Amino acid sequence: MARHSGGRGWHGKVIGAALGVALAATGASVWTAQAGVVGGSSKPAASETAVKPVAETIVHASDKGARGVNITIDDGPDPVWTPQMLDVLRENGVKATFCMVGTQAEAHPDLVKKVVAAGHRLCDHSVSHDTTMDKQSQAYQKQQILDAERMIVKASGGVRPMYYRAPGGAFTPYSRKLAASHGMRPLGWNVDTKDFEGPSAATMVATVEQELPDGPTILFHDAGGDRSQTVEALRQILPQLKAEGHTFGFPVH
Repeated sequence: MARHSGGRGWHGKVIGAALGVALAATGASVWTAQAGVVGGSSKPAASETAVKPVAETIVHASDKGARGVNITIDDGPDPVWTPQMLDVLRENGVKATFCMVGTQAEAHPDLVKKVVAAGHRLCDHSVSHDTTMDKQSQAYQKQQILDAERMIVKASGGVRPMYYRAPGGAFTPYSRKLAASHGMRPLGWNVDTKDFEGPSAATMVATVEQELPDGPTILFHDAGGDRSQTVEALRQILPQLKAEGHTFGFPVH
């Protein structure tokens, strides 16, 4: 997995203080979309209130099998680009995994709730998107992962992230084990559209077609810069992949 760098310095601030976790759901639509409901109420299912450890290996596979594709969208939510991507996903009947930066989730809780209510999954992408995570102390890694988890849970109204994606792929054995112990499967990618470098939509579509045989998990971004070409690439590639016989799912959890 490539280590992303350049053009993304907006993630630079680190949040040191832990935030409280808000576990009360904000409405049945949010819990129904991702956590499930108990007896028709808006309470989270038991599986969401009790953290269940998951495998600490980095997952690439799709829960839709050999022809499955996982759309993953990183670095948001962003008030300009996330709504546009949600619209494109809805129009195509596709669910995605949104890997959210803690500071962005904290700043835009309404968008976090919209992502969940639309049936998409959440992924912890650290507090501040530090791509040198693998060179930092275990205490720092823990703060980045667990503080981001708390920020995302609070912003979502109580829905836990199901995955952890290290910024730039900077996983360590410790970070993978820590995330997995909190129910967050380490999440990799197979197709890097490199949209953070500013390619055209056509280039991104070509990249997906060329690299998809390497594995099902495609990496896009909804923050960190102008994502108009990413929105257009999604608009083109989703129906194209459907026409080729692919189905859209989530990374195996």
